Amino acid sequence: MSTDPAVLDHIVKAYDVRGTTPDQMNEDVAFALGVAFAEFVQTTSVIVARDMRTTGEVLSQAFSRGVQSRGINIIDLGLASTDLVYFAAGVLNAPGAMFTASHNPAEYNGIKFCLSGARPVGIDTGLGQIRDIAKAVLVGNGPTAKGTQGSYSTQNMLDQFADHVVSFINVEDIAPMRVVADTANGMGGLIVPVVFDRLQMIELEIMYPELDGTFPNHPADPIQPANQRDLQARVLSGSFDLGLAFDGDADRVFVVDEKGRGLSGSTTTAILAAGVLRAHPGATVLYNLICSRSVPEVIIEHGGVPVRTKVGHSNIKQVMADTGAVFGGEHSAHYYFLDNYRADSGIIATMFMLQELSRAKMPLSQFRQPFERYEASGEINTSVESAEAVMQAVAKVYQQFPQDWIDGLTVDCGNWWFNLRASNTEPLLRLNLEAATRDECDNHVAEVLSLVTSI
Repeated sequence: MSTDPAVLDHIVKAYDVRGTTPDQMNEDVAFALGVAFAEFVQTTSVIVARDMRTTGEVLSQAFSRGVQSRGINIIDLGLASTDLVYFAAGVLNAPGAMFTASHNPAEYNGIKFCLSGARPVGIDTGLGQIRDIAKAVLVGNGPTAKGTQGSYSTQNMLDQFADHVVSFINVEDIAPMRVVADTANGMGGLIVPVVFDRLQMIELEIMYPELDGTFPNHPADPIQPANQRDLQARVLSGSFDLGLAFDGDADRVFVVDEKGRGLSGSTTTAILAAGVLRAHPGATVLYNLICSRSVPEVIIEHGGVPVRTKVGHSNIKQVMADTGAVFGGEHSAHYYFLDNYRADSGIIATMFMLQELSRAKMPLSQFRQPFERYEASGEINTSVESAEAVMQAVAKVYQQFPQDWIDGLTVDCGNWWFNLRASNTEPLLRLNLEAATRDECDNHVAEVLSLVTSI
């Protein structure tokens, strides 16, 4: 194989093989990763699926050949959302590989891995070994084909998944509502209508439902405000009660109220936590460390136990397992559920939001207000030569305030706080800051950024 094995060092990050360009994520790499994953999991079957990206079918087939070469069977789900793959990994008790680049541009592709039962696999819990085996395969020193090839079969689990999704709520309690979902030509276009068919009181409209990995309308990256504008305009022009924005592989959802205003992931986490705690009094709920302070406050007010975690899928899932948490939320709009094999799901989060709105009997613009108590900066990225050096210097400047290094540097300055984290994939330092008022937030952002850029 001609691919430089060093490409694996570049693209394997944290808990998946990140979305990368075709010269990196090609058939050789996919095949090598298939061999490596099969060698690592040592199981009888592996689940594979893909999103709508133009390279998905070719890459997933190459990966499948690699798995089969080690005598392991392939169960191909075909086109699927990432949360459908996690569900399948739980139901079938088999490891899975989802070919997706999530919210990344159209020319990218990658893989999200999970173990049987939808358990996470991080860089220190197997992904590093998978990378090293794949590198050996690319230079001809890896595991070779076994005498007996694994079998190949297909399985459609969409209806089973949809039934699972609506099982989280009492469908009869859902009030009549008009909902519009922007699926951005991503996998939400496949799963959203099938799930909503089970909700008789909901009138649903889908924007950009066609599965098209070229993203002809706008990028499938709803965390960027520009990519929510079409949805916000449609909510207003169509007098909808709720807007939903899904990312490319549909494991995340962002919410828009009836006035066309988006909710942050922190606000949605707080709302969902309150609903989950009503059903599970006294339970543990996780939130990542860039969530608003309002999240742990709401958890405590509703009788729960808040636990602060690092950012990221593998971290949240592991802490859920360690603590027995029933729910976890991230500011980036990943929402994790104990009864979903501790996996995140945008469409299950949607069901809880519909339930909470139905119970509240008021517009979302009004319902959201008690959950929004502070002003946030949003994530601000700054290019730096050494993220670690900058964080250490900043820590010294603010040494009089309580600090922790759970995930980057977090400084608690009393009535405001901030976190600085290094990007896993780029020479960037990410700032998240929160304060009591917008003016205070803006002033403190300028203060911290001035310090960051002067070091």
